[in-house]
Amino acid sequence: MQTPTGKKILITGATGLVARTAAETLARDNEVWCLGRFSAPETERRLRDRGIRTQRWDMAADELDGVPDDFNHVLHAAVERGGADFEEAVTVNCVGTGRLMTHCRTAESFLFVSTSSVYAPHALDHRYTETDPLAAHSAFLPTYPVGKLAAEGAVRALAVTLGLPTTIARLNVAYGPHGHGGIPVVLYRTMLAGEPIAVPHTDQHYCSPIHTDDIARHVPGLWSAATVPATVVNWGGDEIVGVRDLMTYVSELTGVPVAFVSSNVTRTVVAYDDTRRKSLVGACAWSWTDGVRQALEAHFPGCSTAAR
Repeated sequence: MQTPTGKKILITGATGLVARTAAETLARDNEVWCLGRFSAPETERRLRDRGIRTQRWDMAADELDGVPDDFNHVLHAAVERGGADFEEAVTVNCVGTGRLMTHCRTAESFLFVSTSSVYAPHALDHRYTETDPLAAHSAFLPTYPVGKLAAEGAVRALAVTLGLPTTIARLNVAYGPHGHGGIPVVLYRTMLAGEPIAVPHTDQHYCSPIHTDDIARHVPGLWSAATVPATVVNWGGDEIVGVRDLMTYVSELTGVPVAFVSSNVTRTVVAYDDTRRKSLVGACAWSWTDGVRQALEAHFPGCSTAAR
């Protein structure tokens, strides 16, 4: 998909894992603005060094005073996970998203990053499609999918009310060199601490991991796919891998032992049927094995046996 040029683009959540690579990539040929709290000044400085304009915005409290309203495209990846507070998760995500869409109502397209966690549980090896039942349940982080599913409702309503072409992209397991690195990096930290990784009592969870380089590559296509009512698409990688298999590979790659423990509380992930996503934005460039190696090396230089 061809990267846009000469456009004015607004991105939220660009200091984290999901949107930072997209912001940096798009800034090469476009005017990119990033909104956020920027609690880490060094990250904001690095974004500015790449020509990105930054402005402080706390989604939980702030209006959008002083932010231009003439953007061509918007990528909304900021999220309030909510901790243990369901009211906060629903209110902040819905109100913040509503403010953003209303402010940017004249945009050509709006991309909202949702999550695979909004789907109702199915068999562990089930390949989810966009029409599968929704439930928003997560034993590991209960408030997160509830806030996301509530925000999806707000996004659908405002897309129609404002006539704003919109895509809702339900992101699978994202991983890469920025932020917390994604599940492979997070669980590698668990391994380094000598702690076991929680897995289901039978079989394993399967996922469709996607590298942030591919996320950046897909964003323009997801903008092009925006419609009224909103387009909904599952956003994951081309390959399906089990979490046990993923972390066993990480162990083999790094030489750090991995242990698994059966539990009712796990990082639940799902595998996608990628038919709609491929029809909209095409294939991915990264294989999960090469991508995970690159992400680990970015966060832990020299960690892989191949680099020694």
